[in-house]
Amino acid sequence: MHRPIKQAGPTAAAAMLALMLLVAGGSGCSAAAGGTGECSVGADCASGACQAGRCVAATGGAGGTGGTSSGGSGGVSGAAGQPSDGGPGGTGGTSSGGSGGSAGAGGCTTACCPNHDGVIERKEVPLMAGLSAKFVAAENAPVDTAGTQSGGTRTWDLAGSLPGDHLALVATQSVKGTWYEKNYPGASYASKLSDTQSLLGVFQINSTSLQLLGVVSPNGGNTRTQLKYAPPVTVLAFPLKIGKTWSSTSNVTGFAQGLPVNYTEKYAYKTDAEGTMKTPFADFPVLRTQVVLARTVGLVTTTVRTYLFTTECFGTIASIVSKDNEPNAEFTTAAEVQRLTP
Repeated sequence: MHRPIKQAGPTAAAAMLALMLLVAGGSGCSAAAGGTGECSVGADCASGACQAGRCVAATGGAGGTGGTSSGGSGGVSGAAGQPSDGGPGGTGGTSSGGSGGSAGAGGCTTACCPNHDGVIERKEVPLMAGLSAKFVAAENAPVDTAGTQSGGTRTWDLAGSLPGDHLALVATQSVKGTWYEKNYPGASYASKLSDTQSLLGVFQINSTSLQLLGVVSPNGGNTRTQLKYAPPVTVLAFPLKIGKTWSSTSNVTGFAQGLPVNYTEKYAYKTDAEGTMKTPFADFPVLRTQVVLARTVGLVTTTVRTYLFTTECFGTIASIVSKDNEPNAEFTTAAEVQRLTP
């Protein structure tokens, strides 16, 4: 019974990431990559982002302060799903500043241009179904969650290769017409939970937060996974800023791989640091949110730590998930790492 529960339950990282598959695409600040090229997934596009069948990218950030390793022409991308031992997938979007511009310094999505005020408002996080993008992921990888300090500035570097790196494609999917639609009224979209699994997190967007309603398998039937969170987990609470904290406690019931389950998950969130995150796509100014998940099944509680790195307008562009029961707040070996890639 423990194995199905673990696979079905969301981890902190997954839940947060699936929250932010952002709008990527043309505005006064951006243009379609390669014109009107058709695509079905982010991997079909040079920018790594596909929206409504079209590749998207930015023309470059105004007021950039230096190039980035992957600055290129400044592509904007909607980003996506997330890792872990079965947590709800997440979202994110990203932009790489144009030549001579740092990532996010001037690139824009359809809905906003980053103002770098250290606060991520709801209006700076467009959320919707129908987006796709790509991350590079690794399991059991060496990391440095603390990052480095220089001149009062903190930097995390996930731009380089990690052992076992592989592409992780993620998309936000409409729930209309799915076998589980009727079980989650008001759901806004579903997103794949993990690169290593097919489970989907089901999410609802409102004016102040993103809520995790449940977790499902792509197909119904006797071996289905169909979990409901009561109350829903608040995956993201706006505005996001240094010192922001929130928490959620949910009773999880339903079926995991066809078996009935009933357990509890408690989430504690804190946005605890800011700095620069280096990814294979570009360098981004970010807020770091620490998430601690405590999952209690019977008399056994398992703790998972997650760090999520989020930037204005473009969402969560990297995540680090600990191994089960990691004792240290800052750790050096991750169960899974994901970061945005071209």
